[in-house]
Amino acid sequence: MKIMKQLGYYVLVVFLLTACQSYKKVPYLQDAEVVLYSTQDTQLYDAKIMPKDLLTIVVSCTSPELAAPFNLTVATQNNAALSYTTTQPVLQQYLVDNDGNINFPVLGELHVGGLTKKATEQMIVEKLKPYITETPIVTVRMVNYKISVIGEVARPGTFTISNEKVNILEALAMAGDMTVYGLRDDVKLIRENANGKQEIIPLDLNKAETILSPYYYLQQNDIIYVTPNKAKARNSDVGNSTSLWFSATSILVSIASLLFNILK
Repeated sequence: MKIMKQLGYYVLVVFLLTACQSYKKVPYLQDAEVVLYSTQDTQLYDAKIMPKDLLTIVVSCTSPELAAPFNLTVATQNNAALSYTTTQPVLQQYLVDNDGNINFPVLGELHVGGLTKKATEQMIVEKLKPYITETPIVTVRMVNYKISVIGEVARPGTFTISNEKVNILEALAMAGDMTVYGLRDDVKLIRENANGKQEIIPLDLNKAETILSPYYYLQQNDIIYVTPNKAKARNSDVGNSTSLWFSATSILVSIASLLFNILK
């Protein structure tokens, strides 16, 4: 009886230790003091323009006729499913080529790759001085700023970011957060740099210091992959094995039934 009690205590201790160990892998951003007392200089994130970005550029001033040559529009069709069509002008979009350049009306080729929106706006304002006597207002927006979240999340998909600023936790929230099968300490960020080279960066979201990482804020076209844990892999294997077992059983039953009908 005494031995049974000791064995029960051992089992209980092992269970509690396992439970504590499992819990440590669940909460995000543990040890927040690391961030609180960090001496790392932080700056507000500002996205940089990259090849294949689509930009809209609006030039405004008190004399609309002076700004008109720089605000090209294109006609688009609306109500195409109806018996008639109408056209509505929209702003011309500029595709950044592989060298980081765009062709802008009047000004010609502009190098915008690697620049922030603010830096691009300031550059265009300077180049417009010979054409517009007053200081114009230039607004640059990224039209196709998108990120994707796949793997062990509730709603995987691609999401458009209207304010051109998103961090990895916000991206997971858009995808409905991780499932119980997601590894929080092994989230992979897939990123293509300005030279077209693919990078895979592992991130540990259990650690608060991830907030200080240069990869905390996502760039356009980033992909977040949440790795499944071993339990999900085992469930997948069991599911596949069960399906094969049922298929094999069904075939054997069919063969046995056929032989029985032939030999009776």
